[in-house]
Amino acid sequence: MEKPEEKSITVSRTILEVEDLKKHFTQRRGLLSAFREDESVIPAVDGVSFYIRENETMGLVGESGCGKTTVGRAILRLTPLTSGRVIFDGNDITDLPADKFLDVRKQMQMIFQDLDAALNPKMRIRAILKEATTVFGRPSDAEVDRRIDELSEQVNLKPAKLTSYPHELSGGEKRRVGIARALAVGARFLVADEPTSALDVSIQAQIVNLLRGLQRELSLSYLFISHDLRIVELMSHKVAVMYLGRIVEMGLSGRIVNNPRHPYTKILWSSLVEKQTMEASPAFLTRTDWGVFDFERPAAGCRFAPRCPIYIERGKPDICTNPDSEPELVDVGDTHKVACHFPL
Repeated sequence: MEKPEEKSITVSRTILEVEDLKKHFTQRRGLLSAFREDESVIPAVDGVSFYIRENETMGLVGESGCGKTTVGRAILRLTPLTSGRVIFDGNDITDLPADKFLDVRKQMQMIFQDLDAALNPKMRIRAILKEATTVFGRPSDAEVDRRIDELSEQVNLKPAKLTSYPHELSGGEKRRVGIARALAVGARFLVADEPTSALDVSIQAQIVNLLRGLQRELSLSYLFISHDLRIVELMSHKVAVMYLGRIVEMGLSGRIVNNPRHPYTKILWSSLVEKQTMEASPAFLTRTDWGVFDFERPAAGCRFAPRCPIYIERGKPDICTNPDSEPELVDVGDTHKVACHFPL
């Protein structure tokens, strides 16, 4: 995939702040657990903090199950928080009453990953977009038609596709409908959940370029969620890497990709680069025998320690597994932060 034109950031005000966000789920064990109160807590998101400025894209990357989508859903209040704060456009919306949150909902929308489930299979595309344009108001039929035509043009969806049902569209066309529906209410901030997954490389490039073009045209801000660092690098101004509910590294996208400081980020990126690059890296960072870890029960201390090659190389130091010494994000220069006792 060719890299889009160079990204640039214009200094602007913060549109979203997330402070110590936590979302814990409970899981009952066995049929009699309801009577014995035998349940475990799964910390899907466990103390995540970051901010996004206007016209900025923040990539959120990590393996499936690390909590990326839960972060996005919690920000939009599609999933209730366990604790933490979400501040949008200077206003704390964490506990905003439902009736007052409607005005915020217009400005914050989500592009869902599973559009086969998110798009009503019994509605034609025009009806889906009409529903979105009228959910927060009562525009005239002429205004609705004009808005639908405008949205179709913005996302490069052929007018003939408006009479189709979702199952008659390609994966790329469904993505365009999902983007158009999110824009229909006038959103300024979008959570894009794996918007390029399950698409051919050429279609991925089209969706990335579309999102970047819309950002310039409409002054949008994105939280771009993906498991693919390559796509995140193309799309994002800055990147946060998640592992088991926590951010382990965060910084400008170029620095995260070209100079990762956390072993997990290094391994994640090494799995995507060309073979020559992998061969040029230290053997302990490119081997693939690091196994699968239990995502439901994070280890005490550093959560990555059971899979970390540096932890093994250093003789399994106690500081990595001490419950009282869980690594915190520390600035290592130029707004690059890493949570690791032995950063690369």
